[in-house]
Amino acid sequence: MKKRIISVILAVGILAVLATAQDAMKKDAPPKPAAGPSQVLLENWNDVGRKLIAMAEDFPEDKYDFKPVPAQRSFAEQLLHAANANYFFTNPAMGLKPPAVEDPKRDQFKTKAAVVEFVKKAFADGAAAIKQKGDTGMSDLIVDPFANQQMRASDMAWGLIEHSGEHYGQLVVYYRVAGLVPPESRPKK
Repeated sequence: MKKRIISVILAVGILAVLATAQDAMKKDAPPKPAAGPSQVLLENWNDVGRKLIAMAEDFPEDKYDFKPVPAQRSFAEQLLHAANANYFFTNPAMGLKPPAVEDPKRDQFKTKAAVVEFVKKAFADGAAAIKQKGDTGMSDLIVDPFANQQMRASDMAWGLIEHSGEHYGQLVVYYRVAGLVPPESRPKK
């Protein structure tokens, strides 16, 4: 029994020494260089996209037309709106006209699979535009069709990341009102 206790104490002591040594090595190492502006933008674009795609894939198809109250968009309409809004950055950044409508009609995306595919494509297209433009190209001027004002492509992209985050927050409420737990709120495996 005493040998077992001594073994446990020694193991804990060794682990503590190793952890302290590892922390000391991190503090002594020079910091990594900052990522470029377009790389930081891309990481944030992909992160909010990942969250919305996870919700699109996870939410039960029989609840896709769920609305917490009648005046709100349905779950599917929220996803379609957030994804389509990305094209107000992607299209002008790539020299194309912005979308003709802000909200695609739900009847154009009849199934969960169609909505998921659209959300994935919208975020992939935006990511491709950010990669193609790079740091220099993200300073190109595009026209914000809502304000009829020139702005840097990066500013429009950051605005749409924030917009997607707002809809992510709304969709968290849809999950909770429907009695479900959103993917990001579940315990990590």
